[in-house]
Amino acid sequence: MTAPFTFDDDPDLAGWKRWQFHDATRYNAFLEPLQVRVEGEIARVRMMPRQAHSNMRGHVHGGALLGFMDVALFAAARGFDVLSAGGAVTLDLSAQFIGGGALDVPLEARIELLRETRNLLFLRGLIVQDHTPTIASFSGTLRKSASPAATLPQPE
Repeated sequence: MTAPFTFDDDPDLAGWKRWQFHDATRYNAFLEPLQVRVEGEIARVRMMPRQAHSNMRGHVHGGALLGFMDVALFAAARGFDVLSAGGAVTLDLSAQFIGGGALDVPLEARIELLRETRNLLFLRGLIVQDHTPTIASFSGTLRKSASPAATLPQPE
């Protein structure tokens, strides 16, 4: 089975990986392409906010930020090599909005993996831009999915 996304070296950003789904009709296409780079304990996940991500004030819409936070948790987990494609679901996502995000300036989630258990990933992060130190903070819990083989009935 082919992975539903690519996670390869980004041809436009040396040292970064590009996270992008093959199916452009999925929600992720609204945020993509995303770039991922792990630096020690921090995964940096970037997106470029466009007009389609804006609110009436001309900033990045809170819903677009929440969507980015959610997808960035998965991209970071993939960057940390603790998760493969489609291997988890979001159990919770908590966010605190602190400032407005500008359009056409890379938006970056800086995420750390707090703990990994057999079934769960606990992560937290900050959303930043060059001109604004902190736009939002967030934390989330991902539940790893059972492998397809583990869910099939086993012969007796």
